[in-house]
Amino acid sequence: MRVPLSWLREYVDLPATETGRDVQAELVGVGLEVEAVEQLGADLKGPLVVGKVLTIEELEGFKKPIRFCTVDVGTANGTGEPQEIVCGARNFAVGDKVVVVLPGAELPGGFAIAARKTYGKTSHGMICSTDELGMGDDGTHGIIVLPPEHEAGTDAIELLELVDEVLDIAVTPDRGYCLSMRGIARETATAYGLPLRDPALLDVPAPNAFGYPVQVSDPIACDRFTARTVTGLSPEARSPIWLQRRLQKAGMRPISLAVDVTNYVMLELGQPLHAYDRSLVQGAIGVRRALSGEKLKTLDGAERTLDSEDLVITDERGPIGLAGVMGGANTEIADHAENAGTTDVVIEAAHFDALTIARTSRRHKLSSEAAKRFERGADPQATSAAAQRVVDLLVLLAGGTAEEGVTEVISPGAPRTITIPADHPDKVAGVRYGRETVVRRLQEVGCDVYGQDALTVTVPSWRPDLTDPNDLAEEVIRLEGYENLPSTLPKPPAGRGLTERQRTHRRVGRVLAGAGYVESLSYPFIGEAVFDQLGLEKDDPARRVVTLVNPLSDEEPALRTTLLPGLLSALRRNDGRGSHDLALFETGLVFHPQDELRIATRLPVDRRPTAEEVASLTAALPDQPRHAAVVLAGAREQSGWWGKGHPTTWADAVEAARVVAHESGTELAVDQGQYGPWHPGRCAALYVAIDGVKTLVGHAGELHPRVVKAFGLPARTSAMELNLDLVEQASAGVLQAPRISTFPVATQDVALVVGKDIPAAAVENALRVGAGELLESLRLFDVYENAEQLGAAKKSLAYALRFRAADRTLTVEEASAARDAAVAQAAGSTGAVLRGA
Repeated sequence: MRVPLSWLREYVDLPATETGRDVQAELVGVGLEVEAVEQLGADLKGPLVVGKVLTIEELEGFKKPIRFCTVDVGTANGTGEPQEIVCGARNFAVGDKVVVVLPGAELPGGFAIAARKTYGKTSHGMICSTDELGMGDDGTHGIIVLPPEHEAGTDAIELLELVDEVLDIAVTPDRGYCLSMRGIARETATAYGLPLRDPALLDVPAPNAFGYPVQVSDPIACDRFTARTVTGLSPEARSPIWLQRRLQKAGMRPISLAVDVTNYVMLELGQPLHAYDRSLVQGAIGVRRALSGEKLKTLDGAERTLDSEDLVITDERGPIGLAGVMGGANTEIADHAENAGTTDVVIEAAHFDALTIARTSRRHKLSSEAAKRFERGADPQATSAAAQRVVDLLVLLAGGTAEEGVTEVISPGAPRTITIPADHPDKVAGVRYGRETVVRRLQEVGCDVYGQDALTVTVPSWRPDLTDPNDLAEEVIRLEGYENLPSTLPKPPAGRGLTERQRTHRRVGRVLAGAGYVESLSYPFIGEAVFDQLGLEKDDPARRVVTLVNPLSDEEPALRTTLLPGLLSALRRNDGRGSHDLALFETGLVFHPQDELRIATRLPVDRRPTAEEVASLTAALPDQPRHAAVVLAGAREQSGWWGKGHPTTWADAVEAARVVAHESGTELAVDQGQYGPWHPGRCAALYVAIDGVKTLVGHAGELHPRVVKAFGLPARTSAMELNLDLVEQASAGVLQAPRISTFPVATQDVALVVGKDIPAAAVENALRVGAGELLESLRLFDVYENAEQLGAAKKSLAYALRFRAADRTLTVEEASAARDAAVAQAAGSTGAVLRGA
């Protein structure tokens, strides 16, 4: 919401010395988000005056039309003589009043004006457009043509209100009343402790039987509809400069008088309005749900197919507007520049259900200023005042006549009342305010308050967000000042720091960073189409997602079940920007829906929740295990003077998983695997033992070429993902430092011949089991294949085995016996044969 300070002063008598920055500070103090204060005209210097075009000479021989004009600028040029100006615009004629900037002036952006020779003539100044003056779009994209009543030589800076300050306020969804000058003025008056001149306090005639006929078929979706009629509008009437400038400063484009007036009142009171050309409306106006498949061409020129949940405005022909969102083209107000223009209008001021309008707006991907206000909750009591304000302005500015008929269709309803203990805000804030302060602050909000220890509060119609005692407590606290709340640090019991789980997560992040990975944080939202890109089966459990009711993006409406999409997107983005050697990691939660849907318990805020309430809330949440994942592409190690580098391979992804498991206090078992996004021949399944049960915790390896192509990744991209929670369950608890033996190590090498289809991990596991407790470490250091020496479909795996005892020096016989036992176990499990035997 853009708020011109000059407009704001109409409703609140701010001190003359108050600047936009001062008002910003006060509004921030009462909880509004004022993002910026724009200084309009700060770098504009005159003379800038009204001029009357006396003559126009068309210059020929140039690539584009050029005109040499003489303009009467009064005595602003110091001589009273006509000013000679060269101009290329075509939207003005002799006798028109225009805006002229004279030599010595400076336009926004530091553009200094001086007499200069161009197109064979000397131009003493410039005839200005709105863009050159920083006024915003006026729809003409040409020279400013002023109404004829303004005298030549008049100061245009003051006339066009070019110097002002505009507050840019980010209005949160619960503060819809602040999408109006009335709402911002109310907050400003409260912040300064000044009275408010409420623009909605108007004399409104009572409804009668002579108004335009209206039929509301859905009183829940439309609980109030006001219709007024104004006839005899002058087709040539244009919006006055002050009205156009206020619209432009607020970020809207002037269109025509009738449309500008409805937009102006919407900005002023926060009530969206619509004006229909009465000659184009056939029969009574109706409000109903659309019929599925009905068509409507809206004012933006798009023909829309309506849904049965859409609320529409109709006449005898069918839909003439998408209620609360946008009007229809078949009843559009004709502009004054057209042949006849609109002379009679029907004004609509209605209140629509916020949820209905929000869903319609999203369904049709049609965001409008009206929908923005309705979906945040407009003031239902403001419809009649807003309609009256439009009528008054049309009568004043267009010479129209207000018909006596007043139509109001109102569904029965009562104001919301809330009972709140007088000390409730004290308990929420931890500060003693006292009853008098609580009552005063609630009254400043607009509430009616009665009672002593227990207050009965009637909520104002423009605050639909106030629904329970905690909302009222928040109003008291914010008006008293969040900065006045004491900062009290909690006092945890001594000796308690991070939990073991928290320490493990930190260690995992540090060890991956130490291994050369860079942490990437991605949003936890995904679209279900990503599962097809990952190549998951239709019945894969990862396809079961938690869908959000109000997603930030319709393309990503669900919570992630894997970390890979976010990491792969980050890798693709960085690779596209020239960083080709990449190693990224992320640790974060994934989300799996429960089999049974449960409703979450709403926890209290005025006391500590009970253990049962917390347990009930936790039980309703989806399962949220923490995962760790890495992605790699390009070179794992650069080449240089230190030696030859090497590219990333699937083995690097497996090693990352081993590093994470080791840091978590457990060891991984690695088997050949096949799953989803990974290449079937280069995929490792990662296992840990939990209570003696071999449990799958993740996968690592090279991604499938189809996945690489679908995500636009570099060739041979590798990835790893594992469930950190399961890895932690397999750990033996707190990491124990290794005991350093003072006795020497005995090293034995073995080379085993196995089938090519036997995974090296299976042979390694068998050797570990057979070697027993004396085995300190085991390392694969060579893989050899030769059909002539080993036989077809055979390979040789060479391992280095290190044996050591904690209490003695091993003899050669003991080390050899342990080695032989390991070889025998491998032979029995995998069919391995000692090479050379």
